[in-house]
Amino acid sequence: FDTFTADKDTVLLEFYAPWCGHCKQFAPEYEKIAKTLKENDPPIPVAKIDATAATSLASRFDVSGYPTIKILKKGQPVDYDGSRTEDAVVAKVKEVADPNWTPPPEATLVLTQDNFDEVVNGADIILVEFYAPWCGHCKRLAPEYEKAAQELSKRTPPIHLAKVDATAETELAKKFDVTGYPTLKIFRKGKPYDYNGPREKYGIVDYMIEQAGPPSKQIQATKQVQEFLKDGDDVIIIGVFSGETDKKYQLYQEAANVLREDYKFHHTFSNEIAKFLKVSPGKLVVMQPEKFQSKHEPKMHVLDFKDSTDGSEIKEHVLKHALPLVGHRKPSNEAKRYSKRPLVVVYYTVDFGFDYRVATQYWRSKVLEVAKDFPEYVFAVSDEEDYSSEIKDLGLMESGEDVNAAILDEGGKKYAMEPEEFDSDVLRQFVLAFKKGKLKPIVKSQPVPKSNKGPVKVVVGKTFDAIVMDPKNDVLIEFYAPWCGHCKKLEPVYTELGKKYRNEKNLVIAKMDATANDVTSDHYKVEGFPTIYFAPRDKKNSPIKFEGGDRDLEHLSKFIEEHATKLSRTKEEL
Repeated sequence: FDTFTADKDTVLLEFYAPWCGHCKQFAPEYEKIAKTLKENDPPIPVAKIDATAATSLASRFDVSGYPTIKILKKGQPVDYDGSRTEDAVVAKVKEVADPNWTPPPEATLVLTQDNFDEVVNGADIILVEFYAPWCGHCKRLAPEYEKAAQELSKRTPPIHLAKVDATAETELAKKFDVTGYPTLKIFRKGKPYDYNGPREKYGIVDYMIEQAGPPSKQIQATKQVQEFLKDGDDVIIIGVFSGETDKKYQLYQEAANVLREDYKFHHTFSNEIAKFLKVSPGKLVVMQPEKFQSKHEPKMHVLDFKDSTDGSEIKEHVLKHALPLVGHRKPSNEAKRYSKRPLVVVYYTVDFGFDYRVATQYWRSKVLEVAKDFPEYVFAVSDEEDYSSEIKDLGLMESGEDVNAAILDEGGKKYAMEPEEFDSDVLRQFVLAFKKGKLKPIVKSQPVPKSNKGPVKVVVGKTFDAIVMDPKNDVLIEFYAPWCGHCKKLEPVYTELGKKYRNEKNLVIAKMDATANDVTSDHYKVEGFPTIYFAPRDKKNSPIKFEGGDRDLEHLSKFIEEHATKLSRTKEEL
């Protein structure tokens, strides 16, 4: 490939897959394109690459779909996004082949210490990516980010996207707590908010358009509020104000901006709605849909806006009353609504549809009886089918009961209720036993290995604390998955590493299959495979994650030497 393209000004490339239907359809058209460009003066070479065979080339050019067409101009790839017809492709190639052609300027703004404040503080909304030049995720995001920037810059008013090289602009990275790459933040008039949206062109575009709109939607008819109450599935937040110029309304909008990722905000200037809610203007009403209301909790929680009310009070009011006494935890809301621990979950067939509502509420009311007496814990009901793998991990799959319960605690600890016929009293005893510290957590674990004398120590759920958290030793721990290709590639290197440091008394090189074992500490987050942490003997709750370097013997050794608390320094010479 490199020999073929080295001395050529312009080359047209197609990356294809033998099985791909679109590629097969495009093949005769591509032949015509090649013929036309061959007859051009000067001729322009046309080539094709089987991306499934030449995988390293495909990844070098960020090929993620087929066919992908690129124009190589003096060795630099130019993306082709036009239609796959002879006329369109030939026209674009000729345009790029022109000696006077220059690549279009990037739509993504480049920010440095010198221009950051000026650009960011003046923008109503701007998305900023903090990246590192060596980071693979950043390289994959780059073309999508630039395409989104082009698209959004055409809007009126335009929405700008910008980037900061965090390895060069260390002051900026520090100021905005950038610890991993890429980190994306939305700024509104200079105020940062976390970006939790998609990472491909269309996703970024849609998300930013939505974010550029007001954080709270206006409601004008009482009927809308009645619908929220009758059919709603989540907390209902309505600010009631006298008009758009109301200072309290402005304050509410600012506060809503902070939480807009997680909650739907509404506001109204209607007297009719204020009457229906039995409040006067200048109030914030937070309430639950009818299906979650109960005699044990107020129908609505009202915050009265005073002159001294600030954004943090509004935020606090929403967060405090966002959940009913016993809500419905499900896969779509658990991350945003049910991440707080301890969490008491009761599993059964939860269905608020017409046919099953009575049975669902019958069991929920038994949970309410207990929840009202333990305000320090969050209670929820969950459908057993939605959480079959969680129930399996709790050892409750074969319990034989229609209703099961568990407590999910901090540090990933889990407690299962002994199966017996469910009732308020049974649940109450379980929660009390938890409160008094009398329950034993359930740890998902493979059997403890009989012999563990290899250069790499095998850690399982039951031995995590004893090996990794041992205050006598520094520990390098790799969390892997049996199916993961990167992990398989690392295996021989990691074994070599174990051999290299085998004679170190206070250093353990260890690994754990994170798909079959629980990590019994909150401080070791595993979000991908392999994940490697160094746990210094005196700082087990602040492990250092290995990121950014190649996973080879040299870089891993350097990482160990850098963080080890006790190493006999002579071994390198031996």
